[in-house]
Amino acid sequence: MPQLHRIGDQLMPLLRVARRINEQRDVATLAQTIVAEARALCRAEAGALWLYRGDGGGERLVCMVRQGEGGIGVTDEVEVPLAWSGRPVVRVAKERETLLLASGLGLAEEDRALWVPDLVTEVSAQLLVPLPNHDGEVVGVVQLINARDDQGHRLAFSRRQRVVAEALAGYAGIALNNLLVVAEMKDLLDAFVKVIAQAIDAKSPHTSAHCQRVPLLTELLARAACQDHGTFADFDLDEDGWYELRVAAWLHDCGKLATPDSVLEKSTKLQALHDRIDMVAARFAVLRAELVADFAERERAEPERTAALAEERERALAELEADLALLQRVNLGGETMAREDQERVRAMAGRTWTDAQGRLQPLLSDDEVNNLCIPKGTLTEDERAVINGHMDVTLAMLESLPFPRKLRRVPEYAGGHHERMDGTGFPRGLTREQMSIPARIMAIADIFEALTSRERPYKPPLKLSEALAIMRQMRDDQHLDPDLYRLFLDAGVWRQYALEALDPEQRDVEEVGRYY
Repeated sequence: MPQLHRIGDQLMPLLRVARRINEQRDVATLAQTIVAEARALCRAEAGALWLYRGDGGGERLVCMVRQGEGGIGVTDEVEVPLAWSGRPVVRVAKERETLLLASGLGLAEEDRALWVPDLVTEVSAQLLVPLPNHDGEVVGVVQLINARDDQGHRLAFSRRQRVVAEALAGYAGIALNNLLVVAEMKDLLDAFVKVIAQAIDAKSPHTSAHCQRVPLLTELLARAACQDHGTFADFDLDEDGWYELRVAAWLHDCGKLATPDSVLEKSTKLQALHDRIDMVAARFAVLRAELVADFAERERAEPERTAALAEERERALAELEADLALLQRVNLGGETMAREDQERVRAMAGRTWTDAQGRLQPLLSDDEVNNLCIPKGTLTEDERAVINGHMDVTLAMLESLPFPRKLRRVPEYAGGHHERMDGTGFPRGLTREQMSIPARIMAIADIFEALTSRERPYKPPLKLSEALAIMRQMRDDQHLDPDLYRLFLDAGVWRQYALEALDPEQRDVEEVGRYY
């Protein structure tokens, strides 16, 4: 029975330490816990944890945590290359064997400086234990300094303390490795997500940085919602929720990778492989030459009317130039195209010009008329359907991914930024009640960024006054969530974003009362 008590006395502290280690959720806190518990179990005056790193900086050990009587402290990441095999901590990492040193004699000055005088007055004994993962690879080293007895006297570390430290190292190494793997996978996912977003932006200079600005706007509005004590008092995001929202914001347009460049890059209404407005201008040049030749012939036939014909010719040439100027202007697209301009374009299509073979051709083809009369932007209905189809692709891509439980709402958040509150949006025609708050937040972020973007070829970047007026109308048309739009104004999200992302000449609003 006494033997069982002794075993229990030894096991209970280790079980308590194991529980504490397993409770940690980040590498820094776990490192501090490992050192603190190792010091307590082995009655060490000070201790440190060295973490193995083998990235682009070369193989090395990094001192993450040093502790002494004064408490816990994170170091400034002192590094020791594994090539420095004379250092005890390197020897332990490479040989994967515990090292007991009963004296500080021969201690390198660099090693001594880690402890003396900040944590201890002298180094009289060391215990260095490797932290192996489940594959036996060393992920770190625990270094303990100066064992002490009940009276506080320094002494060498005992065999029992070595056994206890190695037992702790067994599960501490696995726990540390697990968190490192999780952190590495998260870093990989973050990098992969941002690479996709950068690829989308690089695919078209006309939407460049859109996938980087939308996350900024999304976070600003989401933070305002979390801090709101009124309508959104019950809304909050924990650390996992914030991460889920950020991933969704970065990936919200990933389906554009499948959108044809000919549509995504359509910067003018007549853009195809090149801007066909130059072909139209060439036809006007032919018409001009024909008109000048026709009047010259009439002047020869009626010399007495030379002055009147010259005046009539100049009027005809001016009308021709005005027609071409109109086509060049409407070809650029914009927010709206006047109905009278559309009627003038269709009327021009009835005119003819003579091609190189002497055949009469319409001044504008049916396809050119259809494109030039686009009422808003530069895309036809068919092309807009192709663009809108990126949302179907986005949802298909994201829903095909095996997101872990903490990221399961990424497809829903990312896939809802083109939905409308009245259910007339796309791709699924969701209503406000069917959408989560983060999805509705992303809808506002996406629209505000697009309105104020500097890169859109069919329009100049809108000023704040213009963008907010359009968003107010979209709110009235049940396009945007009215509560979130009010919060967008009340919390000054528009101002914060403007200061970070807009040009000074766009910031023409100081007070937003008129935009509620």
